[in-house]
Amino acid sequence: MAKQLVQRDLMSLALGGAFFGSGGGGTIVSAQHLATQFVRGDYYPVDTVEVVSVEEASGPDAKGEAVMVAYLGAPEAINSALYPTGPELAVRNVRDRLASEGRKLAYIVPPESGALGFVVACLVAAKLGLAVIDADGAGRAVPSLPMLTYAASEIDPRPAFLVSQGGLCVELNVTPRSGNRGDAGHQQDVSVIVEQMMRPIVGDPEFGQFGGLAIWVMTPSQLGGATPIRGTLTRALELGAIVAAGDIRTPAQMIDYLAARCGLRARAVSEAGEFSTAAVDTSGGFDVGRICVTSGAHTYTVIYENESLLAWDSLAPQPILTAPDSLAWFVEGDGQRVFTNGDLVLEDGSLNPVVKGRRVTLLGWQAEPELRVAGGLILDSFLDELQKLGYLGPYVPLAMTHAPLEGGAQ
Repeated sequence: MAKQLVQRDLMSLALGGAFFGSGGGGTIVSAQHLATQFVRGDYYPVDTVEVVSVEEASGPDAKGEAVMVAYLGAPEAINSALYPTGPELAVRNVRDRLASEGRKLAYIVPPESGALGFVVACLVAAKLGLAVIDADGAGRAVPSLPMLTYAASEIDPRPAFLVSQGGLCVELNVTPRSGNRGDAGHQQDVSVIVEQMMRPIVGDPEFGQFGGLAIWVMTPSQLGGATPIRGTLTRALELGAIVAAGDIRTPAQMIDYLAARCGLRARAVSEAGEFSTAAVDTSGGFDVGRICVTSGAHTYTVIYENESLLAWDSLAPQPILTAPDSLAWFVEGDGQRVFTNGDLVLEDGSLNPVVKGRRVTLLGWQAEPELRVAGGLILDSFLDELQKLGYLGPYVPLAMTHAPLEGGAQ
């Protein structure tokens, strides 16, 4: 059944989305900054967002087609945006294109689980009179388009529009090898090509390291197969509200909550320690860096490309976690307990002073089954990214890497 969200819900959604975003998916700062502007007025015609299930949007009473919309770029660059102008204009272009073909756009679907992905989808939907679908393409945040179920499901990536915050619009149109829509192999190839085209574009000064992307138009009959990972927006909303209320104060409490309410077998993959060092470089629409935590003789290092992709323990001969499995920070003590990498590391590469001296634990859990298909587009795309970061081994599911630490989920 459809439900309505208001501004305070978007604030919680950003917090919960950040936790499920595996360190990425946009910063809490940028998502909540956008959410604070969500009031009825000159920009927004309404102050509520309609959220519907996949079943509602793909069933006999579906009102039209759906499109994925997202901000693409470096989290630090997006922090300054007041309104999701780029994503809104990208969706307007899709809507106009469909209308010219006698088709109707009715739904927005988020790209991934993440603070910005969820909030931007909601805000664009509210601006344009559309509804948001309670699902996403990964159940975590990802650094590239081929890692999403929309690409793996071979949804036609045309039309696709990339629009700057200032309104500069680029249509990404890769001509099929054969036929009007191309074959299945073409669809997967194009998701990779489009990704390679977009990164230099958002890195151009006209884009300023970020832009709004609308891609993958889905008919009701296509939507179900393209969105097997469902209920993720509601999951993030509920967790965010509980975290904001201060009802989860320890890693053990979070692990218990994830098991009881989300069906996730999370575990602590590090001993509790303190943040020690960080480094970041922003280029081509990515924040690329590392964050270190020390605990006794252990130094835990998380390597990220916007999203956390690899975690090492200095005393272990192999990684303690590799993507696509998810990794989240949980910071104890007074104040904010959930952070993304972009919230932890400031533009100059220094650590956010609000976490100084506080105990932090790395929590991990296994990726959704759709992300772990051997030889599939999604898993192969993750392995390609890991190779760029220097890891040449196979994907080893978290369940096989080591036994849970004391106090973790069994």
